[in-house]
Amino acid sequence: MAPLITIERHILDQQRLYPQSTGAFSQMLYDIALSAKIIARETTRAGLAGILGASDDQSMNVYGEQQQKLDIFADQMIFKMNDHTGRLCAIASEESDTLVQIPPQFPVGKYVLLHDPLDGSSNIDVNVSIGTIFAIHRKISKGEQGTLEDALQPGRRLAAAGYVVYGSSTMMVYSAGNGVHGFTLDPSVGEFLLSHENIRVPNRAKYYSANQGYEKYWTRGVRRFTKWLQGIEGEGREPLAHRYIGSLVADFHRNLLRGGIFYYPGDMQKQGDVAGKMRLMFEAQALAFLADQAGGYASDGIGNILDIQPHDLHQRVPMFIGNRDLVVTAETFIRDNDPEWVDAYTAFREKKPKFD
Repeated sequence: MAPLITIERHILDQQRLYPQSTGAFSQMLYDIALSAKIIARETTRAGLAGILGASDDQSMNVYGEQQQKLDIFADQMIFKMNDHTGRLCAIASEESDTLVQIPPQFPVGKYVLLHDPLDGSSNIDVNVSIGTIFAIHRKISKGEQGTLEDALQPGRRLAAAGYVVYGSSTMMVYSAGNGVHGFTLDPSVGEFLLSHENIRVPNRAKYYSANQGYEKYWTRGVRRFTKWLQGIEGEGREPLAHRYIGSLVADFHRNLLRGGIFYYPGDMQKQGDVAGKMRLMFEAQALAFLADQAGGYASDGIGNILDIQPHDLHQRVPMFIGNRDLVVTAETFIRDNDPEWVDAYTAFREKKPKFD
């Protein structure tokens, strides 16, 4: 019988690879896992607990999206689990306009946490898989409190990243730079147990995932790339099956385990709005880090998402993520067919950040 490895044991085993570690980083990861257990409990009984639907005050987040009750619950839970530990210098959430400082009565630490507390929240009321995405950067600024400079770092510098998917089972997948590992929550004992060790993107892709309801707004290169995936363009190519859930975590998780590509491209639908929908700091960076660790690749259509110097906390970015060969092919189609979009997006991507 194979030994049962809890997420706590796995994190501590990983910590031993760094003898200089104080353990604060490991405990922070376990605090995130504990937050996920509580959020999972609420998502499975949301209808009974009366926390389905839009928030009572009909509030909107910074992106103009109506907040759901579970959005707010998950956001508050992650904050309360991490605000007092002395491990974080600041927290950034998709649901907050600005960087959230640690309350003055608590000590501050050496890390900043960025998170999307409940990805895919538009699917909550119809019982479709949703998730939590998180990323952790090391503090680089001077002074005690965290600043935007600590948050707005390229993905290459991430200390760790991961996600939780709340579906037919609850899984937490994370990487601290030594491969990607998945844990399934056993509700009978209340623990995340190692179920997917050292995840690697399969060499052979099965699926492509894209919201083709917006295909008329896509650039020529992206439309041609889609036809290539379907086997319509290009000789003798076996088509990929189309699978699209509409919850980023769920779509990424399937393709991570089965092989494929998810993409949400930029477009020329609105003048000056060429960056697409994905949030760089709260979605794209974390998943790009995981894809890289699993042998995959994430691009914004012109280059590696991990190399982008962010200029805004709520910056959006096009995203193509999954099997490396498919993502590289997408870049080729865009480079060869969309010079106007490439020029416009490159100018947006290269904006300089303002840290004060």
